Amino acid sequence: MRPVPLRLVTDREHYEEVMQAVLDAKHSVWVATANLKDVMVEGPRVLRGRRSNYRSVLEVFAELSRRGLDLRILHAAMPSRAFRRSFDQQPDLVAGGVQMRMCPRVHLKAVVVDAGLLYLGSANWTGAGLGAKGDGRRNFEMGIITSDDQMIDLVQERYDRIWRGAECASCRLRNECELPLDQL
Repeated sequence: MRPVPLRLVTDREHYEEVMQAVLDAKHSVWVATANLKDVMVEGPRVLRGRRSNYRSVLEVFAELSRRGLDLRILHAAMPSRAFRRSFDQQPDLVAGGVQMRMCPRVHLKAVVVDAGLLYLGSANWTGAGLGAKGDGRRNFEMGIITSDDQMIDLVQERYDRIWRGAECASCRLRNECELPLDQL
């Protein structure tokens, strides 16, 4: 046991803290989530002659991809139709700008930004989970944020083991998995 700097985030703070860190990323964004949906983020732009206050986070990922960031999403199930539709509208992402891998056993929820900020908590990568929805529509979520190097290293090591398929050989769901990660 050792002291670790932690900050508790709840509900809308997920959007304000975690999503803002993603939007400001300089080198990398690694996401782990069970459910994967298209999250709308604030950012005024002109759309067909009118102002829209929101855009898909996948537009942001496309911009980050063009700047050369390492973008990874590890998820448990097929992304929502809205996510797939928004993804398909981003040629940079379709061309490999974000790496995605699916494992049905993934239930952890983590976001690591620039190997310097770690979020661990209950929130899936959804608008309701990350607090992007209105007061009466967002989930009740809790998580922690830390900049502790040792915790970040441990989480990234675990993430990378799953990502590389190091857990696939002993997995009891391997026969049900469409494409085990160790076969990529």
